[in-house]
Amino acid sequence: MNNVWNVELHSHTMWSKDCLMSYETIIQKCKERGVDRIAITDHNTAEGALRMQQMAPELVIVGEEIMTTEGEILAYFVQETVPAGLTPDETILRLRDQGAVISVSHPFDRLRKGAWEEPQLRRLIGLVDAIEIFNARCLYAEDNEKALAFATEHKLLGTAGSDAHSTPEYGMSVTVMKPFHDASEFLFNLQEANYIKRLSPFYVHGFSTAAKWIKKLGLRPRLWSGG
Repeated sequence: MNNVWNVELHSHTMWSKDCLMSYETIIQKCKERGVDRIAITDHNTAEGALRMQQMAPELVIVGEEIMTTEGEILAYFVQETVPAGLTPDETILRLRDQGAVISVSHPFDRLRKGAWEEPQLRRLIGLVDAIEIFNARCLYAEDNEKALAFATEHKLLGTAGSDAHSTPEYGMSVTVMKPFHDASEFLFNLQEANYIKRLSPFYVHGFSTAAKWIKKLGLRPRLWSGG
C-alpha cells in the first residue's frame, strides 16, 4: 500500500447535466494518472456515484455536489441523494444523518452560480468539516487564494479537486493524504493533507457547455473517451 494517496475530491460523470463522461473512461484515466481514490460528486444526485462504486469499489468514494438555497455544498461518504433546493441547514442535517463528511464547493468563485456570499459562508463555519481551498476550474487565481485564506483564518480543513467534467481534467488537482478506510479516518487524515494544485485550461468549460446542449436538445451523446 502507498504511504500516501492521491485523492480526487471533486469530479462528475454522465449523471451530471453538464458532463458526458462514462464510468469506464473515468476509471481508466484514474489508473493512467495515479489517482488512488476518486470522489464522484455529481450535481444533486448520488445515483451515478453509487453505481460507479459497484464497478470500482476500491476506487470510488460516493459523494454529491448539492445546490442549496444559498450555494453549493460538497459531500463525501454519502449513502443516498440529498435533493437540491433545501436550505444549507437542512442539507447539512440530512448529510449528518448519513455520516457524511461535508465541504463547500468553490466558495469564492466569482463566476459560479453556486459560490457563496461571505456572510453566508461565515454562518457555516461550525456546521461543515472543510471548504474547497483549490478548484482547478476557477478562472481567477485570487478566488482560490481567498478560499485558502478563509480556511486558514477560521481553522477549517481544506479540500482540493479538479471539478472534472471532461477527459483532460481527472487528477488535475488532488488532495494528497494518508490512506483511509471510512469517513472518520478520512476526516482525521485530512488534517495533515497536502495538495497538488494545477489549474485546468480555460477551454474545458466548453466541454461542459457542449454537454448541456447535447442533453437539452435530446441528441444522442458520444461519450468522450479520448484525451
